[in-house]
Amino acid sequence: MDFRRLLRATLFTLAINLAAPPGNVASAEVVGGTAEIAGTTVRYRVVLPANFDPAKAYPGVLAFPPGAQTMELVDGLIYWNLRRQAERRGFIVFIPAAPDGLAFFKGGEKVFPELLTKLLADYKIQDNKFHIAGMSAGGYSAFLIAAQHPQYFISVTGFPGYLRDATGAGVNALANMCIHMYVGENDARWLESMDAQFKQFQTKGYNVKFGVEKGQGHVMRSLEQNGAARLFDNFEACGAR
Repeated sequence: MDFRRLLRATLFTLAINLAAPPGNVASAEVVGGTAEIAGTTVRYRVVLPANFDPAKAYPGVLAFPPGAQTMELVDGLIYWNLRRQAERRGFIVFIPAAPDGLAFFKGGEKVFPELLTKLLADYKIQDNKFHIAGMSAGGYSAFLIAAQHPQYFISVTGFPGYLRDATGAGVNALANMCIHMYVGENDARWLESMDAQFKQFQTKGYNVKFGVEKGQGHVMRSLEQNGAARLFDNFEACGAR
């Protein structure tokens, strides 16, 4: 899997003040934060909408980067997929990096739901629920955490991504969410797995959409920059539930 394009964070000028609390960053576009949870330090970025008002409630997205889920990959995901639409549409987007090097589907998920509780205390999120999304390893993470803590989420999106343990309680936990799944036409292994899961969700009558991106591989350029509008279209169409 080639995530080098996501690592071009040098193209992205981040307006980051790691020390400032949310109430003091009304003019910022991207800020950084940390959380101490059960002896673990979690670092994250927050993409703020244009003209951010800390007293106003916004729709929220929790998103996860691919690969090793490092801060560099967080920055790449922000630049290529999330920042432009979040600012334009009035969303707050939270993107954490893997704590202690543990991916969010390989042990890093232990920081939830406490991280969500902190984010909801620091920022006003509509109805106290998030959309959750991720790319590749981030897609695994998004589906896992949505299944473990469904009370916090409106929708789940993998681009690509799916629920690896698609049995029993995990699948049932997604029943009331909007489910969006994207995969590249040339990403054969992920395409096979995601198509099977899409059909499983369809059989159960879930609100699920499955998009095969023509001519795309594992990293789908069709969902970058202006193409990421489709991800946010889905968030808006699902809305609060």
